[in-house]
Amino acid sequence: MTRARLRDLGITTGTLPPGRFNAITDVAGVKVGYATVIADAPHIARTGVTAIWPRGDELWGDYCFAGTHSFNGNGEMTGMAWIAEQGLLSCPIGITNTYQVGIVRDVICQIADGHDAPFHLPVVAETYDGWLHEIESFAVTREHALAAFANATGGAIAEGNVGGGTGMICHEFKGGTGTASRVVDGYTVGALVQANYGMRAQLRVDGVPVGREIGPGTVPAHRSGLETGEAGSIIVILATDAPLLPIQCQRLARRATTGLAWVGGIGGNGSGDIFLAFSTGNHIIPGRAVHDVQMLAPDAMTNLFQAAAEATEEAILNALCMAETTIGRAGRIIHALPLDQLQAVMRRYRAL
Repeated sequence: MTRARLRDLGITTGTLPPGRFNAITDVAGVKVGYATVIADAPHIARTGVTAIWPRGDELWGDYCFAGTHSFNGNGEMTGMAWIAEQGLLSCPIGITNTYQVGIVRDVICQIADGHDAPFHLPVVAETYDGWLHEIESFAVTREHALAAFANATGGAIAEGNVGGGTGMICHEFKGGTGTASRVVDGYTVGALVQANYGMRAQLRVDGVPVGREIGPGTVPAHRSGLETGEAGSIIVILATDAPLLPIQCQRLARRATTGLAWVGGIGGNGSGDIFLAFSTGNHIIPGRAVHDVQMLAPDAMTNLFQAAAEATEEAILNALCMAETTIGRAGRIIHALPLDQLQAVMRRYRAL
């Protein structure tokens, strides 16, 4: 069956409406780019880079408020200390594999050179793709990272086996990159995930125990019988055009935890579940002594929290639905979630 997004299968989660593209790029100005690295020689490569521009090139002179949250911290996201201190995002964001955070960070510093800032502390996050990818080969080059940032676009974006998500595994199906959005109270919240976490039995779709219904006896699960705890990681980037202060961005980032939990993520001890939320609703101009900023009323945050949770949930499911079966290092196979079986399970539970 041809890969398709969740809604194209007739499955709808949540109650809030999506944006036009049902993607993080529904937030005006947000652009996403990829470099996908696939090779069989001289090393098995199933990896890449995902680039996110909160405002495109305008970001260099128009910073965004941002906040982060670590649900479980067995992972890396550079720049978190400075965001916690100042609450500002002044560079594009990168996501890649665990071993190559450094080179992507260096590239962001390179493309930032010449812009009016005394220094840069870029945000680059990771998840581990070493089951399918010979991660020790360091296949991501400076040119790959530069290309990901250079080719970023708005509108509909690719999902599944693309960019940093190329070699990732989610609930013991092929995982990767996914995105979704929600519109509420005139504002948009978009999510982009790099999903690389979870055991099969934990997977749920709109509350239906899909992972138990499509178990290892039906579709092989690579960790079946080897361990009982969750391993792996997920990075969630949330964008909104609502006017939020840094503490409100931090609060919004926490709500990605709810969307992750709805799908079946528990934040196991070996998992790196790290989330970032940024707002384009205020404009912080470097060099200006005083800024007038707006703040969404605290009581109005609840609907935004729901939007963040729903967008995160559907972004993970889109990653699962769009990812394709992959053969990687040592001939290992990670199977895609079978969409016809997913639809059949949802019908049995009357959730389609």
